[in-house]
Amino acid sequence: MAQQQSLQIERREGGGTSKSHALRRAGRVPGVVYGHGSSQSIAIERRALEDLLHRGGRTGLIELKMDGKRFETALLRDIQIDPVSRKVIHVDLQRVTANETVHAKLPIATVGTPDGVRNFAGVMDIVLHELDIEGPANRLPDHLEIDVTELGLHDHITASQVALPSGFKLLTPPDTLVVTVESSKTARALEEAELGASMEQAQPEVIGEQPQGETA
Repeated sequence: MAQQQSLQIERREGGGTSKSHALRRAGRVPGVVYGHGSSQSIAIERRALEDLLHRGGRTGLIELKMDGKRFETALLRDIQIDPVSRKVIHVDLQRVTANETVHAKLPIATVGTPDGVRNFAGVMDIVLHELDIEGPANRLPDHLEIDVTELGLHDHITASQVALPSGFKLLTPPDTLVVTVESSKTARALEEAELGASMEQAQPEVIGEQPQGETA
């Protein structure tokens, strides 16, 4: 389960592009807290927000504080990144209670090296990097782990095979591929070349066929 994080916020009056730019120049990130029938414009100190993200605050429940006092709890729902500077320029937070059932996208983390990679020069492909799940907000984990140690060549893991914490439900279609182990491109090319050569050698002789240029 993800450790609950805390974040100091301040009330932001009004909006508009010019005010948002001014906030960013002052080292703050504009945002909004919404949910339960209301919304509130806020601002967050950039360094505090970046520190929260580095500590795994993307998925877990966050205790919001205003003027040093507990304000409410929320989940980080959307982060807008500047394509040039790569800095966070806006955040959306959803107001939730601790035991509220919420929908979340949790990242996948693989554990171990597949047998097909270790012993047969295969390649592991993580097809899906997040799973959609539903469960109590205060028990959301940072990520979901998948043990891939026993996967051989041409083996795979689907969404339904990923272990979820107690009390959580899978929302991703159960037959969705998550991880596969296949032959490398080089190995596949060699296999195809060998198969082609063996098929040529096994070409059956046609009885009674006349060589070209000859007639019966």
